[in-house]
Amino acid sequence: MPEQPSTFKRAIFPLIALVPLVAATIWMVTEEPGITPQTQLQPKTTSQPVDATKSNSVTAPPALVEQADGDIAYQTPESLGDDPFASSLSGTDIDGSLKADQNGNLVVDLSTKDFFDYFLNTVGEVSPETALGKIESLARDNLPPAAAEQALAILDQYLDYKQQALDMGNRSLDPTRQQDPAYQLQMLKTALSDLKQLRRNTFEPATHDAFFGLEEAYGDYTLASIEIQQRDDLSAQSKQTLLKYHREQLPEQIRKTETRMIQETDMAKQRQAAIADASSPEEAGENLRDLGVTATQANEVVRYLQEREQFDQQFQQYQQELASLQNAGISQDDFEAQQTQLLERHFESEQTRTWAKLKSLDRSGDSSVATTSP
Repeated sequence: MPEQPSTFKRAIFPLIALVPLVAATIWMVTEEPGITPQTQLQPKTTSQPVDATKSNSVTAPPALVEQADGDIAYQTPESLGDDPFASSLSGTDIDGSLKADQNGNLVVDLSTKDFFDYFLNTVGEVSPETALGKIESLARDNLPPAAAEQALAILDQYLDYKQQALDMGNRSLDPTRQQDPAYQLQMLKTALSDLKQLRRNTFEPATHDAFFGLEEAYGDYTLASIEIQQRDDLSAQSKQTLLKYHREQLPEQIRKTETRMIQETDMAKQRQAAIADASSPEEAGENLRDLGVTATQANEVVRYLQEREQFDQQFQQYQQELASLQNAGISQDDFEAQQTQLLERHFESEQTRTWAKLKSLDRSGDSSVATTSP
């Protein structure tokens, strides 16, 4: 029976699990259903157990070939049930899965990595032995023996990779240049390049592509976008043209997501401008409908703006009467009683009365209270 990941790896894993490997500009991308790239592990050519006690000494998995969804015959369950081993997993489905084909060989795709991370992310809440043991038991209980061993071999490589990435992430930056955008960009480029090389050295090509292909493609796109925006020799139109070119080079599923996000951002800006430029709530509603907002949504915005407009008018009247009351020379008790009467006369609900109180405090210079409006 192959050994579980080594004691050394168990000892360092709590640190590994908490360390971000690359700067926040490199984002993880969730694939859309039906277009997950898949690869298939062929049977091992040796029956020798994996030596998990030596870093990078894991027996390399056999060559991988493309695998179709319809050939998946074995798969780990979607849920741990009502009593998972970690409380943070309660009410969740397992993110990712381990799968095997009809020949009993592991099918490797992004969901394989997601499956590992789902359990490894519980380290700290539970021991490394518990998290790793759960991965192993699910693999052995639900996959054919060859596929289970192949999954555990890749898991061992994955832990090796995380340890080396942790070491890589401990590199220091030049403190005198940390605020220099060009230096920041160069460091990000170097980090991504080094991380890619580490991954290529650790994993078989198909496993590398399945685990990190989409992430790295988006990382390259993000860095190219930053570099374009930093250039001062390009017009705004030229920058947009280059950004569009790089966006078109993205894999289809990422390109669709990125394009949709850009469109939604542009549309949100247009809608904000439509409201800000309107002279009345009703005009704002018309502007929104012209932009394709549904009548129901536009009417909700109009009602909100009307409520805010009414509140502002009532508050102005309340402030005027409150100022007269403050200059009336009455006692504090009488002032507070009459202020309560003013609030009840101008504002019908407890909520709007609370807003008025907070807005009054804010106007009087009490910085400890935030202004809230309906």
